[in-house]
Amino acid sequence: MESEHDAMDNEPRKAEMEVAIRNAIIKFEQDFMGRGPTDVRVFIVRDLVVVRLKGVLTPAERQLAKTLDGVDMVKRIRQALIAQGRDRLVEEVSDITGAKVTALFMDIDAQIGEKVFVFTVEHDLDPRVR
Repeated sequence: MESEHDAMDNEPRKAEMEVAIRNAIIKFEQDFMGRGPTDVRVFIVRDLVVVRLKGVLTPAERQLAKTLDGVDMVKRIRQALIAQGRDRLVEEVSDITGAKVTALFMDIDAQIGEKVFVFTVEHDLDPRVR
């Protein structure tokens, strides 16, 4: 008979989930956007998965971002690309967390080259992970 402690040992650790999500996001950025970020941090907080990426802009995007119109253009292009890759991102985060992703939000600061993803999932992950 499996004890409650043994069952908890089978549950993923929070840090392991965060690393798996980090690796999936890096691979997505490399495959889908053509280059990876310089830094990625993942935080699981209740029913949210927050991903912060640094160094996401290509050299061409950095040049565009020197003007206000260019900043707007970079944001619109990145949002359109994420919309095309949304299903892949949602599926990967759902698979890793074991929870259905109910929403995905993304914003990018084209002037400093940082991007944030916020995934909301159907239930609180904190009780499931250690």
